[in-house]
Parts: sequence; C-alpha cells; structure tokens
Amino acid sequence: MPVNGFQLPPGPRTPATGQFLEWVMRPWAVLDRCFARYGDVFTLRLARVGTFVVVSDPALIESVFRGDPRVFHAGEGNRVLRPLLGPRSLLLLDEDEHLRERKLLLPPFHGRALAALESLIRDVCERHLAHWPVGQRVRIRPLAQALTLEVIARAVFGLSGRQAVDDACVLLRRALAWAAERRRLFTFALLGPQRVERSGILRGALAPVEALIREEVRRARADTRLEQREDVLAMLVRARREDGSALSDEELRDELVTLLVAGHETTATALAWGLERLARHPEVVERLRREVASGGHAYRDATVQEILRLRPVIPLVVRLLKQPVALGPWSLPAGVVVAPAIYLVHKRPDVYPEPMRFRPERFLERPPGTYTWLPFGGGVRRCIGASLAQLELALALAGIVQRFDITPGRPGDEARVRRAVTWAPAADGEVVLAARSSPASTAAPSVAATG
Repeated sequence: MPVNGFQLPPGPRTPATGQFLEWVMRPWAVLDRCFARYGDVFTLRLARVGTFVVVSDPALIESVFRGDPRVFHAGEGNRVLRPLLGPRSLLLLDEDEHLRERKLLLPPFHGRALAALESLIRDVCERHLAHWPVGQRVRIRPLAQALTLEVIARAVFGLSGRQAVDDACVLLRRALAWAAERRRLFTFALLGPQRVERSGILRGALAPVEALIREEVRRARADTRLEQREDVLAMLVRARREDGSALSDEELRDELVTLLVAGHETTATALAWGLERLARHPEVVERLRREVASGGHAYRDATVQEILRLRPVIPLVVRLLKQPVALGPWSLPAGVVVAPAIYLVHKRPDVYPEPMRFRPERFLERPPGTYTWLPFGGGVRRCIGASLAQLELALALAGIVQRFDITPGRPGDEARVRRAVTWAPAADGEVVLAARSSPASTAAPSVAATG
C-alpha cells in the first residue's frame, strides 16, 4: 500500500483504534490471523502506539538485527516501558550510549560471574521445591515467581539473611503484581506511556522497591569488602566506563528495576509454561529424568530451548526506524516500527517440522538458529540475561523431574493470557505434583556457557 511514496506491506483495514484494542487484549489472535491472510510481512496500525511492520521471514529478520543501530532504534521502540523501568534502563538506550552501558552491564551475566551463581540457584531450588504442595492441583507460576524472586534478591543484591531475603521478596512481589494486573494494563495502554509517566502512578507503586534499591546501593558504596563481593549490585557499583565514571544512583535504580522485572517475571512465566508442557508429555519427563540422573545435560538444555520456542514469553521485539529503509520489496518510512515476530518465527514449518509438537529432540538434531530461535531477541540487543535465565530454567527443571511426577491439572492445553508485556498460561501452569519415593539431588552439571 503506497503511502507518501513509500510502499508498506498489506495489513488489516479496520480503524487503528480497533486494531489497538484487539492488540491489547488478544495479540496472538491478531498475529495468527494476519499471518494466515498476509504472510511473512504485514502492517498493523495501532492507535496511541504507531505503525508496526511485523516480520517473520528469517532472512528479513537477519537484515533487521544486523542493521545499523543508528537507524534501527530498539530503545525508542521500547518507550512504552519507560514509566516502569525509568529513562536510564539499558532497554531504553540507543546507539553509542547503549553499547557503552551494555559493555558495562554484561560481565555479571557471563563467564565466572555466572558460574558462581550455580550453587546459589541450586540451593534456592532445593529449598523451594521441598515445600511445593503435592497430591493436589497447584498453579506453578506463583510458586515459580517466589523461586525466581529469591534468586534475584540474592544474586542481584547479595542478600543472605533469611529475613532480609523474605522482606525484599515481599516488596518485589507486591509491586510487580500490582503493575501486572490486567485492568491496570488496559488503563495504562489507553493513557499511553507519556501520560502514565507524567502521572507518576507506577513510580508510586514501586516506591517501596526503590527505597530498598537505594538502601542497598548506599550499603554497597559504603561496604569496605565490596571488592570481594560477587553479587550483581557490587559488580555494577565497581564498574567504570572508559572515561573512569561510575553509574549514578539513578542509573543503578533503573538498571536494577529492569533486572528485577525482566529477570523475575519472564523466567517465572517460562518455568510455568515448562511444567504445563511437561505434564502433558510424560515421555519427555522420563527421558529428561534419566539424563539428569546420569549426569548429562544435552537433552535438558534442548528441553529448555523447546519450551522457549513453543511458548515464548515475549511475542516480538521492536526497532523504531530513524531513517527510511528498504526491507525486501517494501520501502518503509522513518517513524515506522519494525517488529520481528518471535511467536510467528517459532511456528514456521519450514524451520521447525511439526511446529506445534513439543519435541526437544529437534534441538539435538539441529542447534538453535541465530535468526530462527529468538526468545531473547537478537543482534546487539540480545537480552544480557539470556544465559542466566537458561541456567535457572535448566536447574529448576532438573530438580523438579527428579523430585516429582507431573500430571495435568486440567484437560487440554492451557490458553495464553496477557500479563503486562508477557504471555502467560491462562491457569498459571496448573498441574498435580506427586512426590517420588526417592527424589534425587537437584545438583546438575554446569550450564553457564548456555545461551
């Protein structure tokens, strides 16, 4: 469809307000319907948000991820998150500023620093799993949230005392649950990010969390043993840019809120989806259990990859065009948002035969593709916490299958429901857990290099 000399892909002709409202409530239905009608590339016009060109062709996605970061702005594309995360969040930065901050923030999530978190995650998993209810229907997502929150509280802030960890988790859980309620999601969507930010609604809800962050930052700056600490906060307080400057308190606030929100909610939701899938595939559980008991990890890692493929927590990523761009046969103007669709790419039968089948073996046969397996985005904007998330999921699944038998809590697959920017199982991953007679240790080989 020509617009001012540009050629945008086809898309629905319904009014932008109608497209926006359906996108807020049932985005998966929008994507499925438009893909079925228009194919790999289509245009959505979303009132209050903008014009989106949704892409599921891996070759075109490669051109987006490898595109000039001065042209493809992910930070501006994520501006809807600014009222929650703050203006200095890595997710909201672009160009050289983004690359400088990414380089500063990356070390705590790779190599030795990540490996040092394994024993912590195993410890948290073992203690939480010991108290998961058995013999009744249970919703996994709240249990997974409690687990991932403690990992975050201890790994990010270095909290060690039980009371300190419990207090922090209570604050975080309340604030994040408040922000993720569906009625507030709809209200925030109608207001738009600028008015939400001006209102201060989210900052008010996060005030207790911000107070916790500021107090922990103050303690870290005053800690005479800071150099010996291995938690993420200590590493960020020690970090220096090339000019010798350190992260300010406001920058630390925004980055730590980002870690808390992104690192907690997404991983917990992925674990809930994982149990929802495993409960309906006992053959996968049995193979996974045998491998974990023997000390292996290849099938376990493939299982994590298949969960994230078939039930991606985030449906797409975004790039706001700062200049006109040719994308395949289309010519797109500046101001359009190009959105590689994780959800649609992961269902392509030409990439994933029998795409709706839960089959971890596919990743033993062929490793995940750079532009076809996208749960953490791609290019220079790939999520810096990808390895940590996969580590948590792998160790949690290893512990769960060794400790429990898992059956579905309700017939049929669970539908999707939108929770803020994530897609969660509608019944929170409802399953029935039965204690196995001789649960094995949750210890497992290192996966720090995964992802």
